[in-house]
Amino acid sequence: MPKLLLTTTISLLFLIAIGCSKSSMPSLYIPTIRQGNYIDQFTISQLHNGMTKHQVQHVLGTPLIVDPFHQERWDYYYQDGRGTKVAENRSVTLSFNGDILDHIDSSIDNR
Repeated sequence: MPKLLLTTTISLLFLIAIGCSKSSMPSLYIPTIRQGNYIDQFTISQLHNGMTKHQVQHVLGTPLIVDPFHQERWDYYYQDGRGTKVAENRSVTLSFNGDILDHIDSSIDNR
């Protein structure tokens, strides 16, 4: 009986050690996280000075950030990453004079 108990205990500990080894552990799924308005070079090239706010919204959508104190400025942001690692950062800042697009400032950061 003690020999059977010892053999069972050793076998159980061996199986636990194999099950807990890093190579046999299942990997966790890390999803791709995209945040903000999708911005690419083609979309930015469709913008030009003289467009109305309505036309800009048709191309880029509703701005992610609308500052109530600066109604003449719209900010669009886009971020793409996996888990906590950011792969891309893109932003476009549009300045309006009244209802007309006056200035476009864009930056695309591919890491």
